[in-house]
Amino acid sequence: MRATSRTNRAAEARCAVTALAALTALPVSLLTIGGLLRTPLARRLVAAPKADRWHRRDTPLLGGVGIFAGLFAGVGVAVATGEIKLSHEVIGIVGGCAILFAAGFLDDLSAFNPLAKLGAQFGAAALVIAEGVRVQIVSNGVLATVLGVVWLVGMTNAFNLLDNIDGLAVTLAAIASVYFAVDAVTVHPSATALMLSLSVCFACVGFLPYNWRLKGSASVFMGDSGSQVLGFALAAIGLSSSWKVAGSTVATLILPILVLAVPILDTALVTVVRLLEGRPIYQGGRDHTSHRIVSQGLSDKRAVVLLGVVGTALGATSLAYNTLGDTYVTLAGVLVTFAFLLQFGSYLASVERGERVPEKATSFLGSLVVHRKRFVEVLVDFALISASFAASYAIRIQGEGTIGMRYVFHLALPALLVSRYVAFIAFGLYRGVWRYAGARDGANILAAVIASETVTFFFTWIFVGWHQFPRGIFFIDILLCSLLVGIARFWERAIAHGFSVLTDRRGQHRVLIVGAGRTGRSLLRELRETPGERVVGFVDDDIRLQGRRIQGVAVVSGLEDIGWALGRLQPDSVLVTIPSAPREHLDGVLEACRRASIPCRTLRREIELDSAVALGLASK
Repeated sequence: MRATSRTNRAAEARCAVTALAALTALPVSLLTIGGLLRTPLARRLVAAPKADRWHRRDTPLLGGVGIFAGLFAGVGVAVATGEIKLSHEVIGIVGGCAILFAAGFLDDLSAFNPLAKLGAQFGAAALVIAEGVRVQIVSNGVLATVLGVVWLVGMTNAFNLLDNIDGLAVTLAAIASVYFAVDAVTVHPSATALMLSLSVCFACVGFLPYNWRLKGSASVFMGDSGSQVLGFALAAIGLSSSWKVAGSTVATLILPILVLAVPILDTALVTVVRLLEGRPIYQGGRDHTSHRIVSQGLSDKRAVVLLGVVGTALGATSLAYNTLGDTYVTLAGVLVTFAFLLQFGSYLASVERGERVPEKATSFLGSLVVHRKRFVEVLVDFALISASFAASYAIRIQGEGTIGMRYVFHLALPALLVSRYVAFIAFGLYRGVWRYAGARDGANILAAVIASETVTFFFTWIFVGWHQFPRGIFFIDILLCSLLVGIARFWERAIAHGFSVLTDRRGQHRVLIVGAGRTGRSLLRELRETPGERVVGFVDDDIRLQGRRIQGVAVVSGLEDIGWALGRLQPDSVLVTIPSAPREHLDGVLEACRRASIPCRTLRREIELDSAVALGLASK
């Protein structure tokens, strides 16, 4: 017991000394930036205001010099004092940071070609992996290398994109480095990871007073020379401290992802939006997470605080999962986290970017609950996906199975959850209004399940191994999960249809809509939400639509057969949503309604210059 106590005290003393050595990064970073601001370079190396940028005056791009100098000083003191060895791992990480610092500094001086910039990033990643920092949780060497390169280059660009508002990138980098330092002391003990994490943290603290000031805008930016170094260093630390561990657990896999979730979310959002808009991903713009938050009424500083709180909470959960070591608790926690991020991201994606809106901050925070139904859908899907895979395992195994089978199941399930959620998003399963779901939505469910099952199958085959795990479980899961998710999605439509059948039709106002275009479909949705209204059909001249069903309502005929449609459907009123149709066609509709003594009205959609849309019903 005494020996254990002495060992613990010795470990604590080593951590304290390591922290003191890393503390060197703070004054070096602080003094380097302060000194450079007094040189002619501060007037030459500046970021000028642009339409797609957030700042409004020329600002020196010298913060990256201080950050790299601080990081280099912290590691150098630790090596010189013998706190850590000058290992291949340290050489690879610091060398990779040096490559990106040099490339970023040149890019700040005179804009690099994007391909040259990307080449430097791949070169830095190759150096780190060549020096032994690689993904050891994957047995296949080629795939492990590819995964490592993608992670390193991806996170480097994530922080490069994240540096879009005063104080944001440096704050999130400091928070992430603290969590990696805690992990290096508690979960995955590593003196090297501890030293690197603390050096990054203290270098960020030295830069922060210049970049995130209480009053006024930033006096210095970090530039590409700083953002690339921070992203690459944090990615390498996560790779070294977590994914380098051969014992693969769910918590081990998600630790770096949750710690760096905010930069990942921002990069994903910007990438998707810019690809959809046909713009280069590397092109600047006011479409980042922080910009969207500010446009909803929060100040710049409050937006940084909000994202910092989100990053802190996500990092805390990741450490908690590693400490608990319970796979099912981890999966449940990751589900809630994913549901929140999906909610957060879906809200931000719908926000108009660019101009600031003078609203109270509470209007933004309150609006995060807009997508409550989507949040519930994510939770229900988690239960259905997990239950389906567990039931498929039980049906095929007919028992608990061997230790190897259970091992594969525990690793395949989180992979299945991730791939299935991604597929559900890609196939639009979180966009539709399921009360009006049709055959196309059912096909999307089946396609999403098959696609995600295929990804999980190959993930298990390549990264986990079979260990006598029956492959037929995946086929059973496709059938069972498609059925369960389909029932969950279509129950609302089934109930609504059942009520419409059981309800006395004489007690409803029956409406026939002329025009199955956008206005007609919008009117259908509106009337379905109105008590006592029932749309009995569409009439449209588009030959491609006739005979089809739109949100469950049939297009029964063209305008020339309006009389037949009135006699067959016996509506109480007719609403025309295509007032721009040929006059003779509209006159035929009016005449048929007059003969049948059915009221006919025209719905006009007016679009004003300020983009406000008004829908009005005018008697005809």
